[in-house]
Amino acid sequence: MSTYRFKEDFVWGVATSSYQIEGAANDDGRGASIWDTFCKVPGKVVRGENGDVACDHYHRLEQDLDMMADLGLQAYRFSIAWPRVQPDGRGAFNEKGLGFYERLVDGLLKRNIQPFATLYHWDLPQALQDTQNGWENRDTAYRFADYASKIGSVLGDRLASIATHNEPWCTAWLGNVTGYFAPGNESLKKAAHVAHHLLLSHGLALQALRADGVKAPLGIVLNQSSADGATDSPEDQAAASLEYEKFVSWYMDPLFKGRYPAQALAWYGENGPQEVIQDGDFDIIGTPMDFLGVNYYTRIFASASGPKRPPGVLGFTDMDWEIYPQGLTELLTKLNADYHLPPIYITENGCAAKDVLDHGRVRDTDRISFYDLHLAALSDAAKKGVDVAGYFAWSLMDNFEWASGYDKRFGMVYVDYATQQRTPKDSALWYRDVIAQHAGVAAPR
Repeated sequence: MSTYRFKEDFVWGVATSSYQIEGAANDDGRGASIWDTFCKVPGKVVRGENGDVACDHYHRLEQDLDMMADLGLQAYRFSIAWPRVQPDGRGAFNEKGLGFYERLVDGLLKRNIQPFATLYHWDLPQALQDTQNGWENRDTAYRFADYASKIGSVLGDRLASIATHNEPWCTAWLGNVTGYFAPGNESLKKAAHVAHHLLLSHGLALQALRADGVKAPLGIVLNQSSADGATDSPEDQAAASLEYEKFVSWYMDPLFKGRYPAQALAWYGENGPQEVIQDGDFDIIGTPMDFLGVNYYTRIFASASGPKRPPGVLGFTDMDWEIYPQGLTELLTKLNADYHLPPIYITENGCAAKDVLDHGRVRDTDRISFYDLHLAALSDAAKKGVDVAGYFAWSLMDNFEWASGYDKRFGMVYVDYATQQRTPKDSALWYRDVIAQHAGVAAPR
């Protein structure tokens, strides 16, 4: 086992999201989400699968909490399903839905596991999509702030942190340009408007939570990558620079510099966000944060002549994403140089693999290698001065992988979906040992 060097209070955890694991889609007053609707559209999800049952976490909460404790986890990052706690996205809240998250948080604390909550992991109440086109409408940002305020009042005194959004790029781009994710739009202009309203809602939510006196650290979670040109040619280097701006800077610059990046803004042209930007928006978006969450899976590999497959020296995951751990070091050191940042958590990092349950065991050595290499890269970033506060492996257990259905397994715990039997994979046992070895061990000064 490698030895990584982080600060003494470094947090070791795992992450999940509500729609991917909870199930109970029609139980206890939960409203429909845009993903419930999207999964019914023929051809959008592998085999027409959905999150109606998923990992049945809603009904197996105590069992799953015990499993987390058995794995020695220090922290658990989960998301709250907005339609479970406020079915229409406005108006009345659902006490049974809120009660589930109270049981979750209290159960974590009882087991000495820190609860890290995310308010939005893509499951927008369908009612907001139906009545006002969801995130295309500025009003949804204000509805989100109301929802955040309610969660703060119910759970804020017990949470280790609150993140507003998970990966707004996915909501904006995959949901509104490619149509690959819910709600399935294909419009660059809609995506630009959605991205702006997501960022606005983040700032409004932070302001609402702080006004309510919530003491938990507040931040956002962004998916990010380093970017390399396919060759050293000026054209490929320019392509890499543009892709980085569209993917990373498009969210980081408004949050930390009060503007959109010029190169990407020019690329959007008349399809940009300019018509929905109002005076004072960037002041709201730039509300100071207590932490930044970074989700890292692979790098951007860009070519001016169109998509090219990277060399993949270390191979590719079952999502066909290149394994490129050094990109994590490169990304974090670049962010650290470009922005005045709060502490950073790696809020997701993991890989899909073709796991096989064989006589009660899953020998996922490729996943262990993936985690080991990326933790070493994270340790290198810390040595280079990046304030890294914690690491959350994706994911606790196999789950509904969005448009890929149940085909792709990211979990440290194997889930037999027919029986809901959970089996810790070799990676889970390895991670348990890593935590035990490193917990409370300070890096040399």
